[in-house]
Amino acid sequence: MAHYMPWYTAPPVSRQWGWHWTMNRFDPEVWVGEDRRQIASWYYPLIGPYDSADPVVLEYHVLLMKLGGIDGVFADWYGTDEYLDYARIHERARLLFEWTRRAGLWFCLCYEDRSIARMIQGGYLASAAAVQHARQTLRTAETLFFQEPGYLRWQHRPVLLNFGPMYFTGDQWPVIFAGLRTSNQPAFFTLDRRVTGAMGGFNWPPMWATATNNGVLSAGALQDYLDGFDRKATSWPAFISGAFPRFHDYYAPAGAGPSYGYLADAEGETFRFTLDRALTNASAFVQLITWNDFGEGTVIEPTREFAYRDLEIVQEARRRWIDPAFPHGPAELRLPMRLYQLRRRDAGRETMQAELDEVFHRIVQGDVEAARRLLDAMEQRRPLLTANLIAADALELRVGGYRSTSGVEIQYTTNLVEGRWQVVSTLRESDSLLRFQIQMPPHGPSLFFRARNR
Repeated sequence: MAHYMPWYTAPPVSRQWGWHWTMNRFDPEVWVGEDRRQIASWYYPLIGPYDSADPVVLEYHVLLMKLGGIDGVFADWYGTDEYLDYARIHERARLLFEWTRRAGLWFCLCYEDRSIARMIQGGYLASAAAVQHARQTLRTAETLFFQEPGYLRWQHRPVLLNFGPMYFTGDQWPVIFAGLRTSNQPAFFTLDRRVTGAMGGFNWPPMWATATNNGVLSAGALQDYLDGFDRKATSWPAFISGAFPRFHDYYAPAGAGPSYGYLADAEGETFRFTLDRALTNASAFVQLITWNDFGEGTVIEPTREFAYRDLEIVQEARRRWIDPAFPHGPAELRLPMRLYQLRRRDAGRETMQAELDEVFHRIVQGDVEAARRLLDAMEQRRPLLTANLIAADALELRVGGYRSTSGVEIQYTTNLVEGRWQVVSTLRESDSLLRFQIQMPPHGPSLFFRARNR
């Protein structure tokens, strides 16, 4: 499961660039060189900075996960309040959930109860109302998420992570959960430790351990932390292990606070080490930290700096530890980018978008070769003709791929050498019919068909 940040806002989907790209110092409208916007990160998304509500981005992300061997997402979530950017994050989490369902991936919330502390500090919420507010927030989560197909469960209970707790302590969590139905009492996991009401905990890059080493997390300190976490976890009913490629935050350069420290990428070895360990220590789930936290540099989403390397590492680990028959490799990881680029190129053309919908469905269904053929045709701006025999004397033809605005001609010949092609049908740009039938002569001759843009 990839830890996912649904908090990015950017034009033209949103009116302005959000804090997570700017950190109130940088302006993505400023270009650094010819092809790079100014953003608050050491790393640059392969598709450029984006809005988490953009369906083209969400499609690209879930397909990368599907082909990369990732089963779903832990989505960072702050509740639904119209305070700071919490409501915007919530709406983007709901959109993400829709796309994970379409792709056949699992979805799960990681609730940030630091939102309670911030709302109290800002005068939005009275401290005496904190528990009741959290109860109502999780009842909303129950209605919108927990009961839906595609929401992650453990032993028939909806899984819920908490990055903390940052505000609630003691016996407050059971009181909060009492507002939920019995069937939706969560399998609850908290950061680094098990608190009252929790099944267990999950680990995270221990950047607090850099204080005695000039801000650098050494391999020895990382090993000690992971060993200590595993020892604690042996007494819990369940735990979640994390795998992470690096930590290189941008807070200090942005003036957004001191840096939390640095964990070296080590040319992918940090990720390989933590991932192999997480997959072999009996944890209930493995959390990939993170899909897209560009501010802290833990991103495994394809970037200009690392390209697809981290997802290739996930593919290798899945084949080694989970599914030796996992069919996808590095070449398949390039398909979502091709789809993304064609979505942009042919935006506004319904017939082309319908063909790209077909590419998405083919990939989700595992028919990668059919998806690749469609992408090839779309990129080369040519139609793709396929045929199925539906009866002894009838052939069904389907026209896919790229269709010219002037229409497509279906032609046939009985002699490929002479090449005397005759038009059997013409499809216009506005035609919704992509399939039609042809009666075949019962005693020959052989017929050959092709599609040509007009």
